Amino acid sequence: MRKWREYFGIKQSDLARLLGVSASVVSDYESGRRRSPGSLVIKRFIISLIEEDEKRGGKVFKTLAKMAGIQPFLNSVVDMREFPVPVDIESFVKLIEGVWLYKPPRKFSINGYTIIDSYAAIKNLSGTSEFILLFGSSTERALIFTKVSEGKSPMVALKVFDLKPNLVVLHGLKPEAVHNLAINLAEIMGIPLVVSCIPNVTTLAQKLREFSPL
Repeated sequence: MRKWREYFGIKQSDLARLLGVSASVVSDYESGRRRSPGSLVIKRFIISLIEEDEKRGGKVFKTLAKMAGIQPFLNSVVDMREFPVPVDIESFVKLIEGVWLYKPPRKFSINGYTIIDSYAAIKNLSGTSEFILLFGSSTERALIFTKVSEGKSPMVALKVFDLKPNLVVLHGLKPEAVHNLAINLAEIMGIPLVVSCIPNVTTLAQKLREFSPL
């Protein structure tokens, strides 16, 4: 933990605050006086490092991304977030001012969302291994495709890669502009399909960042 904390340039006291523990607990983990943290603590640790780096411009994470060869993925993602608890899909659709295009009979919930630049994704992502990164830690999430003209390409890609998010959101077009093929594919795959009527991507991303499911 100490190695990565120092690599990201974060003080021990700041990390403790981000994790919601005392500085002495962090010190004990780093010195080995306390048993290795469990998977939940490790997950919070990683998320805290990345989010703190984002506030500072994301320089460290971008460097790591280049080293790991996932820069094309990062260029395709506007924002990405995991929720601490599952969020009812109806509440999420209301939050993003969504209009239903296909609503399956069974209820869904999501554990996070990814806002995707559709143009960049088509240009940069070349296979299943890269495309699946859009799902983060769970397929039970909303994939929000921006800069969409008809909605065909995102739905065709999901069909080809055989990946099923719990919600697909199209942004950048009116509900009546969505191609029938996109709606038909949503029905075939059983994926809820919505158009967000929030005017621009920046407002959408900010609204979702400020949303607290707790």
